[in-house]
Amino acid sequence: MEALGYYFFYPFYRLLTLLPIRVLYILSDILYVLLYYFPSYRREVVATNLKNAFPEKTEAERRDIAKRFYAHFADMFIETLKAGFMSRKELHRKFTYSGVEILDRLYEEKRDVLAVLGHYNNWEYSLCLADILKARSFVIYKPLQNKYFDRLINNQRTKFGLGITPMSMVIREILKARKENVNIVSMVLSDQTPPKNDIQYWTTFLNQETAVYTGVEKIARKYNMAVVFFNIQKIRRGYYNMQIEELIENPGELAENMITEAHVRRLEEIIMEKPEFWLWSHRRWKHKKPLSNA
Repeated sequence: MEALGYYFFYPFYRLLTLLPIRVLYILSDILYVLLYYFPSYRREVVATNLKNAFPEKTEAERRDIAKRFYAHFADMFIETLKAGFMSRKELHRKFTYSGVEILDRLYEEKRDVLAVLGHYNNWEYSLCLADILKARSFVIYKPLQNKYFDRLINNQRTKFGLGITPMSMVIREILKARKENVNIVSMVLSDQTPPKNDIQYWTTFLNQETAVYTGVEKIARKYNMAVVFFNIQKIRRGYYNMQIEELIENPGELAENMITEAHVRRLEEIIMEKPEFWLWSHRRWKHKKPLSNA
């Protein structure tokens, strides 16, 4: 069944990528209507997430955010399909970088880096990130259950030199790079939901009790890695800028959980400014914090 779904999807996918982006955006406008109205893709999930995150807003205000989210979501779907067949030149024109000097300085200081980002704006357009880095770079990812789609997406992500590694292999990649005396920049999406039996830390995120992965903090502390935040902002339709922000230079000097709180708070601030660009259809709060026995 996995193979059947993939081979049914691929010809349609490849045909779409042959169309000019301006034509694809017309299809995106149609897709927005289908996603929001017919059959209303995860409308209840989005509405519940927004209501819990913004109880102070009116229903009309939250509905407006939802509509803008679906319009952006449709664009991002189309853009992600097209990105795998864009040239380096076109991707660099559509996705620019600011604050690269921060990573250059850390590289000159021979520091390894953990780069944190969220499901905000189009992170899949950063395919050429390796071009601007002096250090070896790779994305920490959670493999898809369907191995065919997993291979398709990973081939797209690595076509311009960006590496990938599953969560379970991160430590091995760090140790391998250090054995080779090579500095690294590893990227991780921090707003994913931990498995229920792997939850070690809860915090308040977007007005809700939220389980958070603590891997960034643990790895940063153990291997003395600087922590930066990749703040992706939408300039206009189809154009983005990644602002590189330094969060933590010396992780060993901070109290427990401060690193985790730093990147969670930064993502929250960004979402609050322009909420329509976050992935509200994600079932981020499917786990509930257990009641204390105290």
